[in-house]
Amino acid sequence: MLHPSAADILNELRQAIIDGAFPAGTELRQNALAERHGVDPALIRSALLQLDAEGLVRILPGIGAVVSSISREEIDDVFDLRVILEPRLLRRAVPALTAADFARIETIHHLFIGAVAASDMARWGALNAELHLAIYTHARLPRSLRIVTGLLQTCDRYTRLQLSTTPSPGRAEREHGTLIALCRRGEIDAACRVLTTHIDGVRADLHAALA
Repeated sequence: MLHPSAADILNELRQAIIDGAFPAGTELRQNALAERHGVDPALIRSALLQLDAEGLVRILPGIGAVVSSISREEIDDVFDLRVILEPRLLRRAVPALTAADFARIETIHHLFIGAVAASDMARWGALNAELHLAIYTHARLPRSLRIVTGLLQTCDRYTRLQLSTTPSPGRAEREHGTLIALCRRGEIDAACRVLTTHIDGVRADLHAALA
């Protein structure tokens, strides 16, 4: 029998939190999870520490790992970083994007549109992150890209909340489409402005959803 790897455990726990299988406030008990998955508790501990770094859980003294709630402060922390880092990545990456890169970006964009139309919440956040990262792929800023990848993973459940509560979920599709078109034309300053507006718009929607 094959036992799950550390990456398998991490991905499964992350997805369970994003999907709402572990709601905010749920205590994730290391030994119980280890027994459930048939693995050494050290693997669970490693996964929980990574989820803590991603902001999906909090490690509390005397309690252990608890699934984080979505707060205004957490949203602002994540989105402030996105507004700083993502336009910088876009500015560096766009001149190096090839026709093949744009074909891949367009494919992801159309898959995102289809997921929204089908209310496929399991795909919304993942495709949103995949689209953004596909645009930044040639930025040659590996540390910034790793940070943004982590922020977008954290944003997965935010994206689902935003798209499921906003009165106009098609706005994300339109903004993505505009962003892609500007990148194709090499209008980098305009693309950075649209990207910043897009990120701040998601932030505003999330604040409204929590009101």
